[in-house]
Formats: sequence, structure tokens, C-alpha cells
Amino acid sequence: MLQQTKDPSYIDLDLKLPYKVKEICLAEEGHKDMQLSEKEMPGLMAIREKYGPEKPLKGLKIMGSLHMTIQTAMLIDTLYELGADIRWASGNIFSTQDHAAAAIAEKGSAAVFAWKGETLEEFWWCTEQALIWPDGSGPDLIVDDGGDATLFVHHGVKAEKDPSILENVKGSQDEICLVDRLKVSVAEDPQRWTKIAENIRGVSEETTTGVHRLYQLAEKNELLFPAINVNDAVTKSKFDNLYGCRESLADGIKRATDVMLAGKTVVVAGYGDVGKGCAASMKGYGAIVLVTEIDPICALQAAMEGYEVVTMEEAATRGDIFVTATGNYHVITGKHIEQMKDESIICNIGHFDNEIEMSYLENNPKAVKTVVKPQVDKWTLESGRSVIVLAEGRLVNLGCATGHPSFVMSNSFSNQTLAQIKLAKEDLETKVYTLPKELDEEVARLHLKNLSVTLTKLTQEQADYLGLPVEGPYKPEHYKY
Repeated sequence: MLQQTKDPSYIDLDLKLPYKVKEICLAEEGHKDMQLSEKEMPGLMAIREKYGPEKPLKGLKIMGSLHMTIQTAMLIDTLYELGADIRWASGNIFSTQDHAAAAIAEKGSAAVFAWKGETLEEFWWCTEQALIWPDGSGPDLIVDDGGDATLFVHHGVKAEKDPSILENVKGSQDEICLVDRLKVSVAEDPQRWTKIAENIRGVSEETTTGVHRLYQLAEKNELLFPAINVNDAVTKSKFDNLYGCRESLADGIKRATDVMLAGKTVVVAGYGDVGKGCAASMKGYGAIVLVTEIDPICALQAAMEGYEVVTMEEAATRGDIFVTATGNYHVITGKHIEQMKDESIICNIGHFDNEIEMSYLENNPKAVKTVVKPQVDKWTLESGRSVIVLAEGRLVNLGCATGHPSFVMSNSFSNQTLAQIKLAKEDLETKVYTLPKELDEEVARLHLKNLSVTLTKLTQEQADYLGLPVEGPYKPEHYKY
């Protein structure tokens, strides 16, 4: 029998709430910051100009689960101008910029439920609150980042089919908080999530973790609605993951600690697109960079860039600053932490919140936590040595800074908007799609004018020789070399 008793920390839904943010009086600051972002987000501004009169999203309800920053506020306003009815929650307990959330709430572009420093219970309340409209219906479309909203719906449908999966859950505190919400939901309405899922036209997924989850669902034939993999668009993965992290990692570390990077030994765990950006950034500051990798191709790439590729076991005693960027689980363990130098800095910029084994510190009575300032904690170990953990092991660039710059997010969010239009206009099969290369090129073109870039145009003779049109878009089959 499903236990229906509410946990004392459970927060009731209130579908009449127009928004819930830290302080609505911060809205004016948010409006000014958004105005500054207009020049730095040419892709979104061009999409508004092109599609605004057409209103391709008119009559559609969009739920977003994505970091509530100034850049996301610009995305929300774009979707709103294209006709959507929007509800929004953040994708991380520390990632909200409160003035951005206040600005969107005051304008009424979306019903937003987000503030910096949410508890896990509040985070899942915000997600559920954003998923359900005042009339009890759900969204037509989802904008997701990391798959939290998608997970909520899919897990809700599973629980309605078999409530026993909600009993005796012994996972992370994150998972327990989600299950606690679903227990109450299933008890109140055993068909809520099934009905909501049936009406969802699709989801556009922002990041690597969420994309992996989508492909896993598809492989098991458990995917409930079409999905577009925005992450693997070149103008997303290479810009957000590589160029964005190249700037925002250092921003997060320096705002948190004021540490000088030159001469320090920085360990970057993972050399995918995120790791490449992080390693390049740290090298540019004059740091000695060590890389850990499990993939032979990525390891070879790191070596060819002049980085020393080692194991974390070797790096643990050598590093001054540790950055996880893998998307994997417990890349830095308690054993590694015990071997680190005194006052080593540990942070995560990868796509999971459990790359660092925070439970080793949090559940260890011999480890003493001292809060230096918000999102900067000094943990003193039994040995007497200490480590400094940033953003509680969550995304350092959003927890300790403001995330990626507007220009790079204009690329990502242009892809998100085009994906939402595709989901709205087309009846897609229930599988995972990627955006066509032509759209990827179009997003790139929209940003070139802000960089004083002039493209070379093929002559007719050159085009004939290559078998290409004189001007793009160029399809994959056009490329011979």
C-alpha cells in the first residue's frame, strides 16, 4: 500500500500563484541587465524579428526547466514573443539570478518559480509547480536542461502504473525528494502524469546529461514523447560547452576564492568539449594543467595539446585546484580528497551534481564544515588538512558566478527556439532527433555580424568544382573533403 503521509518538509502546490521569486523589487535591475544582453544575443533578436509576426508557438504551453539567468530570461521573452504561454523553473538550486527571475515575473512573460539557494525540496516543488497549469493541465512542450522535467513526467507515469516503485527508495537526497512529491501526487490523482504525458508534443534538451537520459529511454522503448537533442548541434556543444566554459570556469573560481591561477597545478577531470574549454582557460592563465581521461581519443587529444594525462590517484597529491568535467559519477572520491594538499580547491563544471563524492564529507562526523561565504565551504578533515569546496559540488560557473556569457548562450538558445518551433509545427515520431545542419549554419550566420566576420563567397567555377551551391546552406553530402 502506497504511503500517503506527507513528509514534514513537503511543500503543497499552489496553482494560483502567479510566480515565486526571491524579491520582486529586483525586477528593475533585471530589466536593465536584459537590455544590455540584447546586443550580445543577436541570434535570439533575429529569430524574434523573423518569426514574431507569424507567432508559431501561439496557443501552446511551454514549461522550462533551465537555469533562470539573464540569458534564460532573454530566451523566455523570445518564446513569449513567438506566442507561447510559459511556466518556468530553474535547473539547479544555485543557478538562479534573482533579478532575472524578478524581471520575468514582473513582465508576466512567464510564471516563474525560482530563486538562488533553493533546498532540494523547494527545487522539486518549483519543477512540479511549473509543470502544472492553474487549470490542472500540463505543457504542450518542454525546454529541459539535464532532464529534470522529463524525468519528473516519466517517473510520474511509471509510479501511476506501479506505485510500489516509490517505496523504500534509498537513492540520493535528490531522488528521495522527487519520490516524496510523487507519493503525494499519485495519492491525490493516480492519472495526473499519464494524462499530462499524453498531451506533450515533445521536449528540446539542452545538455549532455539530459541527452544521455533521452537516448537511454529511447533504447528501452520508454520514451513517452518526441525529443530534440539540442546539445549536439555544433553551435551549441562547441560554443556553450567549450567556449562558454573557457570563460565561465575562471569566473566562478575567482569570484569564489580570489585565488591566483598562474603557477598553480590545476587538475581537469575529463577532456570532452567542457574539459577542453576548461583546460585551455587554465593554461591561458599560466597554470600547470593535468588531465584525467578514460577515453583514448580524448586522452590523445589532450596529450597533443601538451597536457600531462594522468590518473586521479596520481593527480590527487599534486593538484592545487580540481575541476570535474566528465558527466560521470564520483570522479573525485573521499579517498582522493584525503590525499589532497591543504586547502586544495575542488569544484565541478560537468553535467552531473555527483561528480564529487560530497556524501563522504557531508556524512562524515570527523569532517568539519565552515561556511566561508555562500557557495564556498571549507571542510577540515581528521588529518587537520582542509579542502575548499565550491557550490557544494554543483555547477561552479552558475553557483559562484553568472554562467556563460550572453553571446555564447545566444547560440545555444537560438537552437532551443528553433527546436521548439520544429516540435510545434511537425508531428514527429517518438524518438530523439537532432537539428538539421542547415539550421546549425543559420544560427552561426546570425552571430557573425557581431564579430566583424566576412565570409568568403565561392566563385561559380569553384562551386562547380566542389559540387556546392555558391552560397549555403551546405548539406553534409556537399562536403567532399
